[in-house]
Amino acid sequence: MKISKLSLAALGLAFAGVFAFKALVNGTVKGTVTPSDGAARAWIISATDTLKAPIDKGAFEIPDVKPGTYKVIIEAKPPYKNVAKDGVTVTDGQTSDVGEIKLSQ
Repeated sequence: MKISKLSLAALGLAFAGVFAFKALVNGTVKGTVTPSDGAARAWIISATDTLKAPIDKGAFEIPDVKPGTYKVIIEAKPPYKNVAKDGVTVTDGQTSDVGEIKLSQ
């Protein structure tokens, strides 16, 4: 009887562990900026999260983003102006490509 209770408990922990791992799968946001040397950082902002990444050679990638809807903000270098893009959706385990973001002066 003691062995079967231990087996049942171990099985329950293993089952719970599978669901806990599933909850930890986040997404990624990536994109490009034109001109490639016109911006310093990319930010993503939601009601509960703010993440950033450097822009390298006109490209950015922000990993480990919780699922949800975000605003992407490109922090521009002078003489360019910051740009924002609303409504970027992040899904479990997927990459959300925001495409090319063009900076203006």
